[in-house]
Amino acid sequence: MRIQTQEYDEVVVVALQGELNVDAGEMFQDTLSQIISAGKKGIVLDMRGVGFIDGPGLEKLLWARDYCRESHCQLKLAGLDENCEKILEITRLDNEFDRHEELAKAVKSFV
Repeated sequence: MRIQTQEYDEVVVVALQGELNVDAGEMFQDTLSQIISAGKKGIVLDMRGVGFIDGPGLEKLLWARDYCRESHCQLKLAGLDENCEKILEITRLDNEFDRHEELAKAVKSFV
């Protein structure tokens, strides 16, 4: 998995490329921990480049959601493809995240 970040004031877009799986978990968690510890108030996970999320990947998403809440940081997902949407739906996690179809709308929703 490749992870790139881009800052927009207090919001950081984290663009993910590849599968969100057990192999990517530590890098994903380290990246989000650094952003949150820097005091950012919002994170948008740009999921357009993610085609699959496995069980450990879902656990990392839930960890991110919980860690953000504890740190008074908002987490939003943007650009989920049909496969990833279905995975969230099947696991009944679709209502656990603030999701947006378009990245720009997710970033603007913080204003």
